[in-house]
Amino acid sequence: MVNAQQFLVQHLSECRVCPLNCKVNRAEGEVGKCGAGREILVSSISKHFGEEPPLVGTGGSGTIFFSGCNLTCVFCQNFEISQGLEGFPASEEELARMMLKLQSAGAHNVNLVSPTIFAPQILVALEIAENLGLNVPVVYNTGGYDSVKTLKMLDGHIDIYMPDAKYADPDAGFKYSGIKNYPQRMKSAIKEMHRQVGDLVIEDGIAVRGLIVRHLVLPNKIAGSKEIIDFIAGEVSSNTYFNLMRQYRPCYRAGEFPELQRYVGPGEYVELYTYAKEKGLRLTR
Repeated sequence: MVNAQQFLVQHLSECRVCPLNCKVNRAEGEVGKCGAGREILVSSISKHFGEEPPLVGTGGSGTIFFSGCNLTCVFCQNFEISQGLEGFPASEEELARMMLKLQSAGAHNVNLVSPTIFAPQILVALEIAENLGLNVPVVYNTGGYDSVKTLKMLDGHIDIYMPDAKYADPDAGFKYSGIKNYPQRMKSAIKEMHRQVGDLVIEDGIAVRGLIVRHLVLPNKIAGSKEIIDFIAGEVSSNTYFNLMRQYRPCYRAGEFPELQRYVGPGEYVELYTYAKEKGLRLTR
């Protein structure tokens, strides 16, 4: 495993934590395109019961929501946090204590939500927490726009990866999330995640290790859902635990885009659910 402190200094001094590659000196307080500087920003900490069933169990998923994001999704339901940076600063030691507090409260896991831009600080916090007795699975709950190099630094510390697979079309990724190369980066990242942890392993109803992929269905086939399903089943694993999500609702700036101004119809969703099932994916909800 890498030296966490060295990883932190190297990657924040000329920030290459995610594929944006801003190269700003976050170690000295400069801010990247994601809005993050040196300090960790945390939005909330709680036991969450709305995640995938194998994460929730009876004790809940111990979620730590981070503020900021390297995507600027026009339909983001949490835009106050992701783009408005609502939250409070925390040190690596404080973050480690949050993890241990969730474990002590009976959470089945520590679920790091939108962790990508704080990966170096999280790695330091994980080493501190592990030395103090953290032993529940750690979930890396990400938007999917992740650097393979950064993910390799996390190898051995993350038990469950839970990325989004948002778009199959790079033009859609740019138009709706401000990222030019989203599909390419997402696919490389998910393959690396699967290499590290494999298919999802569930023991006594609780996930202990492996990959969960989420995909939000968008109206008018904007997300390229069938192409995403083909990629996961054909290039990652047909045994992938796959959450085909239908909770899209027009919010934030979606009103500026006519094609995003409606909900997903039942027929649209059933067609995709059936398609994913035919491909052999392990479907939830």
